[in-house]
Parts: sequence; structure tokens; C-alpha cells
Amino acid sequence: MNTSIRAHGYPSDGQGEAQQAEDVYASGEYLAKNPDWHVEESPWKAQQIVRMLARHHLKPKRICEIGCGVGEVLVQLQALLQPNTVFEGFDVSPQAIQKSRARSNAKLRFTLGDGLDQPALGFDLVLVLDVFEHLEDYFSFLRNIKDKGELTMFHIPLDLSVQTIFRKYGLLKRRDLYYHLHYFTKDTALRTLEELGYTVVDYTFTPRNLDRPVNWMHRLLKLPRQIGFTLNQEFTVRLLGGYSLMVLASGDGSVRNKEVSRTGR
Repeated sequence: MNTSIRAHGYPSDGQGEAQQAEDVYASGEYLAKNPDWHVEESPWKAQQIVRMLARHHLKPKRICEIGCGVGEVLVQLQALLQPNTVFEGFDVSPQAIQKSRARSNAKLRFTLGDGLDQPALGFDLVLVLDVFEHLEDYFSFLRNIKDKGELTMFHIPLDLSVQTIFRKYGLLKRRDLYYHLHYFTKDTALRTLEELGYTVVDYTFTPRNLDRPVNWMHRLLKLPRQIGFTLNQEFTVRLLGGYSLMVLASGDGSVRNKEVSRTGR
């Protein structure tokens, strides 16, 4: 989860729990609780992105990540995609950007900021990976980034499942440690994007907790999740969780930049 975007500049009703949770990224509190900023997850996440691009024969030349954290996902993508691809990462955490700049090079740079001042259609692909579940006003955020790229790829944790609701601390842990303010299912995530004017081109479940089990609960549920997913994907995700959603979307329903090659699935 390379996330740290803060919804500064958006209207707020006060400095309640939600606003405080957003402030933790700029203040350094998030880094204190997650000192590696989830770098270990970046190769896996980059592979999921490349897989989605390959499904649609996409070869973006300019890629932006909003909420890039320390930038390791872009580093991994640079090693996997065409050498002439240009990458830019934005994050509002000074601590994350300071760490990311050691990873920069001639075609990969990092900027302190939210990226919302970038020109319309300035990028072929905008990455928003595990970000908007952290934002108090994620509707405004999604509206404001909709025109930044020809295509946008979202990675969204599907925190809501029967087993997370059944366990008292199943969702509270995500709030306390990772500062998730909103919890999604596949259907609520897709409906949110569609209601805000995105056209969903494609989506797929990503098996985060199967590929990268980090505790005893993940290891205990690994086999049931694998078996269940083979039999019925959506039912297993709703029942047992452990999956995220990778979504490829267009802000206006079209791909206008000729540098983005989409020849079919």
C-alpha cells in the first residue's frame, strides 16, 4: 500500500477523526507506524499492474502515480516496461518524498504534492494504488484526478467481507494501523467510480493475502480462499476476503492519446 495522499484543499466540517487521519501522512505519523512504507509489497503490486496492461495491449509512455509513497512501485515498473517510458510520482508526505528521491533517475522523478495541479491528459496512465480509502472526501479527489490521464488504474482493498465484519477488530485494525476510513466491496467500489463519471474498462481481483500472507490468519485462510476462489470467485471474496480489486478506467470513456496502444483484450 504505497499511499499518503492528503485531501488538503477540500472542504471539511471540522478537525474530527477523519481529518486527523488524513493529517498523519504529512506529519510523519504514518511513517512512524509503517517505517518501511510497504516497500516489500511493491514488486507484487507492479506485477499486477503489468498484467492488466498486458491484457489490453497497453504501452503507456507517460505514467504518473498519485500517492506514490517512497516510490518503489514506479522503480519496479521502470524495470518491467519499455525503457523510454517516463514516470512521475506525487506524494504529500515530505518524509516519503525524501526517501523516494534516492530512487529517482533521468526518466523517474518524484514531487512533493498531490498532483492535482497537473494538466488535463498530461499522462497516458495515472496510478492510484490503495489511496482513496484513506481520504475523508474521496469523491472530490476522484473527480479532480479524472482528467489527468487517458486511463486510470486503481488498486482498491476490499476490506468488507463476512469474516472481517464477524471479527470485532477485523476492520478496526485497518483503521488504527493503516488509517482506512472507508471500506469497500467490489460492487460499491465499481459503483463509486461509475457514479463519478468513470467508464470501467476492466477489473480483476488481486490475491494480496494469498500471495503475501503476513500473519497466522492469512496462512490459516490461504487454502480455503484458494479452493473457494477456484469454485466461485465473487462469493469467496465476499465471504473470506483477502483480495483487492484492480480496476482500469477511463475518465471520459475514450482513449485519445495515440501513444497509448490499445488493440484489444
